[in-house]
Amino acid sequence: MTTVRVLTGIKPSGTPHLGNYVGAIRPTVRASREPGIDSYLFLADYHALISTHDPARVQRSTLEIAATWIACGLDPERVTFYRQSDIPEIPELTWLLACVCGKGLLNRAHAYKAAVDKNTADGRDADDGVTMGLFMYPVLMAADILMFNAHRVPVGRDQIQHIEMARDLASSFNHHYGEHFTLPEAVIDEQVATLPGLDGRKMSKSYDNVIPLFAPREQLRRLIMGIVTDSRAPGEPKDTEGSALFQIYQAFATAEETATLARDFAAGIAWAEAKERLFERIDREIAPMRATYDDLMAHPQRVEALLRAGAAKARVQATPFTARLRAAVGLRPLDDLALPPAAEATGTKVAPPVFKQYRESDGRFYFKLTDAKGHVLLQSAGFDTPKAAGQAVARLKTEGWSACPDLHALIEASAPAERIDAALALLREA
Repeated sequence: MTTVRVLTGIKPSGTPHLGNYVGAIRPTVRASREPGIDSYLFLADYHALISTHDPARVQRSTLEIAATWIACGLDPERVTFYRQSDIPEIPELTWLLACVCGKGLLNRAHAYKAAVDKNTADGRDADDGVTMGLFMYPVLMAADILMFNAHRVPVGRDQIQHIEMARDLASSFNHHYGEHFTLPEAVIDEQVATLPGLDGRKMSKSYDNVIPLFAPREQLRRLIMGIVTDSRAPGEPKDTEGSALFQIYQAFATAEETATLARDFAAGIAWAEAKERLFERIDREIAPMRATYDDLMAHPQRVEALLRAGAAKARVQATPFTARLRAAVGLRPLDDLALPPAAEATGTKVAPPVFKQYRESDGRFYFKLTDAKGHVLLQSAGFDTPKAAGQAVARLKTEGWSACPDLHALIEASAPAERIDAALALLREA
């Protein structure tokens, strides 16, 4: 089965509400459990700094968002769940991408254009209040995606441009330095639910009409009882179409439960009874998660440990990949030359690279390819048998690195592909 890597970023900027849960959290958690899906989810705290300048709020929101996702069923053992700022390779990649990014591309970014247009309309300087964080936002987002070579990135329609920019930057880098990045695809779920808020408009903090996801039980009841309804009395038929109360119920209920409420609407159910039924249905789903959330909020050290473990897991890929990118652009040790000038001039034979095979304490079999100076070019994952590891080595020796793409998922490259292929060619000639 082909594994598809899906990456999702969550900006820690506010307390999650029911709309976030129904529209993003619940479907993402469910998708992370599907076979063949390799999920990467991260807390985009660098992104939060663009709009939030309250350090305590950034910290608190990071805890709230992390605790929310875990409480809602995200399994850190199954997915890679990490905090963006715990991966130092991401800002380094941001700079590498910035160096192949035309300013004109960023001039066209929607958020930047909107800020410029507003300033112009208000008679201010076009760039008044525009930070480089806002301007460079698409490059940082591209680094988030390209660091882990995500195949798919679920986004709303307003974020499609950022995925297109990530593809542009990946293509530009690949053109200059060889094939390093996968071109990501935006995934738009047309079925994503949008919940109405207390006043019938889309549930949004901007409208101050939200129902916090983990509001205490009695607060949840009060908020639901405050949902705006019309003046039809008990016994009068009520329309499901356009009813915020009915739409929210439908997002939590089964098809059978929804059909029952629809019949009761037609029969003239009292608004108070309908709201009580909605409250009980939501609380039935949320209550167990609320208990987990409250426990995590009371023990932030547990959340911190999970995020640090996720960062360590993510850096297993990010660190060697960044080393490969650094080498590709020329950020290399000065003594790490493929052929020293003196040897080239005199015809001195260069020592060939070496494959080293070994067994680790986990009982699995590994190998690595090092050059004459001992620098690691390839490092394998563990194989179940020495025969399997040996067969992989034999193929690399015979066919080369670029000709064995099926092995790339099992072997981490720490140098550009052309350098590895040159080393393997040197090995064949030795």
